[in-house]
Amino acid sequence: MGNASSMLTQYDIEEVQEHCSYLFSQQEIVSLYERFCQLDRSAKGFVSEDEFLSIPEFSTNPLSKRLLRMVDGLNFKEFVSFLSTFSARASLQQKIELIFKVYDIDGKGKVSFKDLVEVLRDLTGSSMSEQQREVLI
Repeated sequence: MGNASSMLTQYDIEEVQEHCSYLFSQQEIVSLYERFCQLDRSAKGFVSEDEFLSIPEFSTNPLSKRLLRMVDGLNFKEFVSFLSTFSARASLQQKIELIFKVYDIDGKGKVSFKDLVEVLRDLTGSSMSEQQREVLI
């Protein structure tokens, strides 16, 4: 695929850096672009659900299907913005907003009891019964 960083211009790097609130350095953005190009096996300019699932840390995450709702079809700028939430430099507010989106399964702007039970089901799998989950919450 060649040198992926050669496809990014200085303007592109600065634009992405601004878009993600400068949570990544220019070199980190170039590295993320190289990784994005590796993930974008179809070279369509976005990363699909299947391509995201090729990341071992992502595919083994018990909340991966919830995260997939947010990441399927991201272009590079959106990809970096999504990842910026996981940065140690991200604000607490950014992290809270991401967690809320993960828990707000139906996207209604609130986390219901049903949402909590579903997330707990994802986290515990078959190691806990439905009744135990409801008592826990």
